[in-house]
Amino acid sequence: MKKRPAPPCLPHDYYLIDSHCHLDMDAYKEDIGQIIQMARDAGVRRIITIGIDLASSSRAVSLAEAHADVFATVGIHPHAVEEASDSVYKEISSLAKHPKVVGFGEIGLDYAKQYAPIKTQQQEFERQLHLAKELQLPVIIHDREAHDDTLRLLKENSPFPAGGVMHCFSGNILFAEKVLELGFFISIPGIVTFKNAIELQQVVQHTALDRMLLETDGPFLAPVPWRGKTNRPDFLLYTAAKVAALKNTSLENVARQCTKNTESLFNLNPMTERDDT
Repeated sequence: MKKRPAPPCLPHDYYLIDSHCHLDMDAYKEDIGQIIQMARDAGVRRIITIGIDLASSSRAVSLAEAHADVFATVGIHPHAVEEASDSVYKEISSLAKHPKVVGFGEIGLDYAKQYAPIKTQQQEFERQLHLAKELQLPVIIHDREAHDDTLRLLKENSPFPAGGVMHCFSGNILFAEKVLELGFFISIPGIVTFKNAIELQQVVQHTALDRMLLETDGPFLAPVPWRGKTNRPDFLLYTAAKVAALKNTSLENVARQCTKNTESLFNLNPMTERDDT
């Protein structure tokens, strides 16, 4: 059996933030404490766990309450918007006021699977964009095979004073430029390590480091050399190392800047040595 290469090593005085993970999913259920500890040991010292419907958002908040390293977002994924109602949005709004909720999402459009009709997706996307602005939270955008409509609705509902991020970025350089013009960040997943991810690699090379976040989207999209396995927050080091190689810079520089970006977007205070105790 071919041995997987050792993970990249991050010096103790640097750390990463997994800006998008789904810690509430069943893949982590049996050993969530170990998953968080492995992340911490690898230098991934904060994890933002993402709500995708009311139940998931509630679990995300509970996880954030239980673990100092974890923060939460709330929102209704495009797959689930047909189940949204006034009462659901009322509960989502209440959860959003929790002190460890740092963003609204993931919300957006998904034309690849279309679990909900396109018109419904668009209506509920706009509704949630307005709600996020009322709550003064940054938005986390899901966009799958819906670039034109996603960009159009973001433009029509801009500006977004609290900012936002295009999660698991999947467009080309031109689309990245348009997203950045809105003042958003783009988030780089483990896909960037895949041999055939030429377009995403070009986006990374073309985009300034101060406009990028890093994410696992765990338990999905594990980077090489773990492709096809359950993704974990500690695997973020592989993604960071690939970004460093593409940008011809150091892993430390990527960690410093992307961590700063994530803290800025989600209004998190920088960590200190005392936070390790």
